[in-house]
Amino acid sequence: MQKIIFFFFLLFISINSVHSQNKSLDVGDSIPSFSLKDQDDSMYHVKDEIGKKILVIYFYPKDESTVCTKEACGFRDNYAEFTKAGAQVIGINSGSVKSHKSFQSNHGLPFILLSDPGNKVLKLFGVKGKFIFTGRKTFVVGLDGKIVFTFESFTQGTEHSEKALEFIRQSAKS
Repeated sequence: MQKIIFFFFLLFISINSVHSQNKSLDVGDSIPSFSLKDQDDSMYHVKDEIGKKILVIYFYPKDESTVCTKEACGFRDNYAEFTKAGAQVIGINSGSVKSHKSFQSNHGLPFILLSDPGNKVLKLFGVKGKFIFTGRKTFVVGLDGKIVFTFESFTQGTEHSEKALEFIRQSAKS
C-alpha cells in the first residue's frame, strides 16, 4: 500500500513540475535569447540567427517516439519548402546530443536539433506539458525576433510542419 501511495505521490509531483512553467509565449512576444548544443555538439546561439532567416522552432517530447518521429519527418519532408521560403527549422527537447545525432541519422533529418537539458528553454517559451510529458508546440519567429505564429497539438505531429509552412506561404503572399 505504501508503494502505491509513494507512486502516486511521485506522479503528482512530476505532473505539477511539468505544469508549473512560465506563461506561454504567444504571437507578438519576442523570443528569449538562448544558447544550446546541437546534434553535432556545436553551440547554437539564437541571437546570431535573428534577422537572417525566419525561425521555425518546434518543441517535442522525445526522440524516436512515434508522434515525435512523424513530426520530425514532416519537417524533413517539407524542408526544401521551408528553405525556399527563407526559414530555418529547429527542433528542441531535453534529449542528449548523442540521442539527437542518432535521431537525425536514423531519419535523414536535415535541420538543427538542440539539446535542452532540464527543459530550460522549453520553460522560457512556456510550453505546457501533457500528463507526465513535456509539450509539443511550434513557433514561427519573424526576422525581428517576434513570434508571428504558433501551433500546438500533442497528438497531431505531422500538422506542425504543415501549419507552419502554410502560415509562411500565406505571409509571403501578403
